[in-house]
Amino acid sequence: MTLMKHELRQGRISLAVWTGAIVVLLLICLLVFPEMKGEMETISHLFAAMGSFAAAFGMDRLNFGSLTGFYAIECGNVIGLGGAFFAAFAGVSILSKEEGEGTAEFLLAHPVSRARVVTEKLAAVLLQIAAMNLIVFVTSLLSICAIGEAIPWRELLLMHFACFLLQIELAAVCFGISAFLRRGGLGVGLGIATVMYFLNLIANMSERLKFLKYITPFGYCEGTDIIANGGLDVRLVMIGMLFAALGVAAAYRNYCCKDIL
Repeated sequence: MTLMKHELRQGRISLAVWTGAIVVLLLICLLVFPEMKGEMETISHLFAAMGSFAAAFGMDRLNFGSLTGFYAIECGNVIGLGGAFFAAFAGVSILSKEEGEGTAEFLLAHPVSRARVVTEKLAAVLLQIAAMNLIVFVTSLLSICAIGEAIPWRELLLMHFACFLLQIELAAVCFGISAFLRRGGLGVGLGIATVMYFLNLIANMSERLKFLKYITPFGYCEGTDIIANGGLDVRLVMIGMLFAALGVAAAYRNYCCKDIL
């Protein structure tokens, strides 16, 4: 577990920065809700009439005047997109950085197998994601209590769980890509997260492109669908976890076999 602890120490600043940014934006969204609540009914009707733009973000199907509707769209985007960027950032460089920083020779000279290196680095990524989600979830609960609203436990748990699965999938896919890189691939990771986000927006705008939801993890993470359907789309979640498993398998296979300079 020495390597895992080392990775956690190295990643503590980035974890704090990303978590802090998401928490601050989440607090701002929730604290302004009471002041905007009375005007949200009118805004909901305006959004519903905006056609494809409203459909892209699911604003045509939820009531902005309710906490669940407001949370699903405003807070859901903050948590989903912010968490996706962090997960991609954490996963995409953790294996490749040893070669990029010239520390691979030192690391692999120790009596530790490559499989164990991959396992401990993967565990570090997953623990960081879990810690961030726990802090964000607790912040949400405290903020909702602070503004005097009842906590919608079922919807809140489902939305946060979906965001957690989204981050696991993106982190695993980027982790697999990291095994093929020889130096940090930050741009690659953030690019993948961004493309996945926009694929979901496109899928929401066109019935003919709904199949894109089977590609992007944002397809099962959308708060609008979770609230409307009363749960997650199990098919999309299973496909997403399959992509995650393939990413982890690719990491083990390639890292354990490749020539590391």
